[in-house]
Amino acid sequence: MIASDPARSTPGRPRIAMVGAGPGGLSAAMLLAHAGADVTIHEARPRVGGRTRRTQVGDFSFDTGPTFFMMPWVLEEIFSACGRRLADHADLHRLDPMYRLLIGRPGQDPLRIDATQDVDRMAETLEAIEPGDGEAFRRFMADNRRKLELMTPLLRRPIRSPLDLVNLDTLKVGPLLKPWQSVHGNLSGYFRNEHVRLALSFQSKYLGMSPFDCPGLFSILPFIEYEYGVWHPKGGCNALMDAMAEVFVDLGGTIRLDDAVEAIEFEGSRATGLRSKSGQHRYDEVVVNADATWAMKNLIPSGLRRKWSDRKIDSKKYSCSTFMLYLGLEGEVDLPHHAIYTSRTYRENLEDIGAGRLTEDASTYVHNPSRIDPSLAPDGDSSLYVLVPTPHDGGAIDWDTAGPALRESTLDKLGDVFGIPDVRDRIRAEKMVTPADWRDERINLGATFNLAHGLDQMLHRRPQHELEDVEGVWLVGGGTHPGSGLPVIFLSSQITSGLLCERHGLPEPCAWRPVADAIGAV
Repeated sequence: MIASDPARSTPGRPRIAMVGAGPGGLSAAMLLAHAGADVTIHEARPRVGGRTRRTQVGDFSFDTGPTFFMMPWVLEEIFSACGRRLADHADLHRLDPMYRLLIGRPGQDPLRIDATQDVDRMAETLEAIEPGDGEAFRRFMADNRRKLELMTPLLRRPIRSPLDLVNLDTLKVGPLLKPWQSVHGNLSGYFRNEHVRLALSFQSKYLGMSPFDCPGLFSILPFIEYEYGVWHPKGGCNALMDAMAEVFVDLGGTIRLDDAVEAIEFEGSRATGLRSKSGQHRYDEVVVNADATWAMKNLIPSGLRRKWSDRKIDSKKYSCSTFMLYLGLEGEVDLPHHAIYTSRTYRENLEDIGAGRLTEDASTYVHNPSRIDPSLAPDGDSSLYVLVPTPHDGGAIDWDTAGPALRESTLDKLGDVFGIPDVRDRIRAEKMVTPADWRDERINLGATFNLAHGLDQMLHRRPQHELEDVEGVWLVGGGTHPGSGLPVIFLSSQITSGLLCERHGLPEPCAWRPVADAIGAV
């Protein structure tokens, strides 16, 4: 897989370093290599994927981070631009139900909703919960269909200053955004029932945010699920990373694994290369796919960062983190592919996360892929991925003590709430990850979803694709525009690679198509 001679240099081809082999780095590297650049990826870990890599615990395999795959046409665009078909490299399965929601209620059993992409069935389910909310769901879908259509141009191009927002596209979408509304506030204009609102707002957690704080424009997240579906790639989302790495190398690219980058090197304010575990390397451009704020603080000298000083980085708002259990269980687990429990005291749980506290009854997510994908566990057994949203590691929680205690309460919840019998007796393999462990993976504060996505940290207020103050340093991934989540990370790779190709006179790497045309190619 590493292939291609890393010592080669072809005259006339820009030499580009990619720091990190996460989804943004791999997809941008594919596009740049196909366009004619000489690209080398330096990855700190012994396998590709970043937070989307595979975790192996004994005979059991797990996605490390993302498990939801949506908007597959965005990745199809990237493969198509490189002369490939995504279907030849990945086996995608549409899920129905997309997930099971278990909505906690004080003094009652959780309300169970099996979310389906079948809009008629979903409307009937919501109507049974609250008369009128079924028809409101249809209206919500129609309104957000238009909102996504109008927002798409803003998600697909660089937003470097307020001037980039002064155009016809922004004027069209502006009246629909209602910047004063949160996601919860937006949904309150449609749905009467608080549980229904929660069922259509928990997706804010994909950005590491509370629906009571997350900007209302992100109501497009549940819409995208119901409109276009939730998918499982065989082998997990990490299999997509392996597919991209394979194509990149086939295009002539080089991947250096177990080669952590220690510094970006400069002459004046111009990047000239980098220093990694394997030595010094000269490049024309350096693209950073590491955690953006960690990389700025640790790879770029502070004297070169006027706009992004350490003080400014530390003053920013960050997403929550996650507590993880990767469990290899004996026998099968009677749960759908995705199951999500929301706390009985949901608002208080979110407030605790923001205040740096743990909640007794925490919201919890369970991924049970081996039910449909036997490649992830020994025959008849289950690979169970369990996630609890928590405060990031910038507070006073001692995870050496809190981690084992949270493990015990989470195992209790797997039995009491998710209905998995005898969990402790069935564990054959286990790995626990706390926010402190995420921090040790070079993630600033262990905030697994990067910078928070409030309006004060979006668009031109996020770190730029071409990083300010220095020359030759670029960003790709969740730390830059348009933000976190696999689909928009792939969009960021299209933007960054496009700007680099424009800079070096290379062919446009990826021309986007209308959604309907792109979906037909998947």
